[in-house]
Amino acid sequence: MLNVPEMILIDVDGTLVDSVPDLAYCVDEMMKQIGQPVHGEARVREWVGNGVERLVRRALIGQLEGEPGEALFQQAYPIFMDLYAENTSKRSCLYPGVREGMDALIRAGYKLGCVTNKAAQFTIPLLKDLGLHDDFAIIISGDTLEKKKPDPMPLLHAAEFFAVDAAKALMIGDSVSDVKAARAAGFQIACMTYGYNHGDDIRDSNPDAVMDSMEELIVLLDKAA
Repeated sequence: MLNVPEMILIDVDGTLVDSVPDLAYCVDEMMKQIGQPVHGEARVREWVGNGVERLVRRALIGQLEGEPGEALFQQAYPIFMDLYAENTSKRSCLYPGVREGMDALIRAGYKLGCVTNKAAQFTIPLLKDLGLHDDFAIIISGDTLEKKKPDPMPLLHAAEFFAVDAAKALMIGDSVSDVKAARAAGFQIACMTYGYNHGDDIRDSNPDAVMDSMEELIVLLDKAA
């Protein structure tokens, strides 16, 4: 059960936007350019959620945990960055119900912020291209501050921006990283069932609420009022 918040922060990848089609394209093109086998969208989907540097490292070793050789990473990372700069939103799309859910939150007058681990150079164009950028009073990207989720710093920064107490704030995300950040910040946390959580069920992380669509959020908040 959620308490009615004064501020709502929302994650991007896996929460608002299915960005895996673009990320997978860039990963596989990068792998081709360095003479390595491609992975395909299904495998890349399990590696997303901790920023593109971590994604590239995972792609180079073909698994979630571990590290590639530094020379290989230094070769591959600039290739990926160039590819993703050209393919940030060509294949990505809003999840069903996101636009309707955002419109409902805006009509209800909630203070809205965006907190993502995606770098600003990709976050801002993606949100603009998909029509979400102007919905947020503040956008905190993975490189806006010294630390990113699961550290609470980005969430607390937004709470300070809005002058809202953490106990009256809500984070919307899709991963254990979002849950950890919210708990550390003292926020409530609601998660989407469909996002990028490395193949694990988000319910196992015990968020305060779980939703199949952003449209469900306003219903949950109306019930809490």
